[in-house]
Amino acid sequence: MTKLSVNVNKIATLRNARGQDYPNLVRVSRDLIEFGAPGITVHPRPDERHITRQDVYDLKKMISDLPSPVEFNIEGYPSDDFTQLIEDIRPDQVTLVPDPPDVLTSNAGWQLEQNKDFLKSVLQTLNQACPRVSLFVDAHSWNESERQALKDIAPQRVEIYTESFAKAFHAGSADRVLETYRILADQVIELGIELNAGHDLNLQNLGALISAIPQIKEVSIGHALVTESLYQGFQTVIEGYNRILGKA
Repeated sequence: MTKLSVNVNKIATLRNARGQDYPNLVRVSRDLIEFGAPGITVHPRPDERHITRQDVYDLKKMISDLPSPVEFNIEGYPSDDFTQLIEDIRPDQVTLVPDPPDVLTSNAGWQLEQNKDFLKSVLQTLNQACPRVSLFVDAHSWNESERQALKDIAPQRVEIYTESFAKAFHAGSADRVLETYRILADQVIELGIELNAGHDLNLQNLGALISAIPQIKEVSIGHALVTESLYQGFQTVIEGYNRILGKA
């Protein structure tokens, strides 16, 4: 069964808009877990425009104190500061993205061949603190050179960047994109690497993605989930995602 990890960056953005601690990020995250979310994702950025460094420590403490295990996933570019944070927090999963500091949201996958030596070195460091490192990858840039580079880097997971699928699904033409994703998925799995997926997934398109690629272990969803919850409420939306993923 594919698991849901809720990205709570948007909750932090809402809190920061008023310069106060409301809504309280830890409390909302705990509520999301109580409503059925098996994982929490954060993406702290250097300017702390949403998730702050202190948020990461606070969430780690809350999750560690829970009676049942909940996955904590931290996304980010592997700068020295980020690496130190991971070594301190020791999350369940780290998702590495090639974002420059000022980018609005993650909008590209790693160029694996070009960054192979760098990523191999980063993984050697991070795997001492975290058992699972995932690399953000764009299926439309996938080729044999990228496959060989991924084999050499040897992360535990790859996260498929799903923006192109979301756009194609909205336009009613997702089949070709899904076939591109399936090619990537099959070759990644052949290397013994597991799959995640994320970016612009929502209640409308998630089922089609999981039906096409049921091997996906986890999806990270934040912006759409928060937006849907404005209309339906967090508990209803979390239950909706779990119903979709439970059918896979």
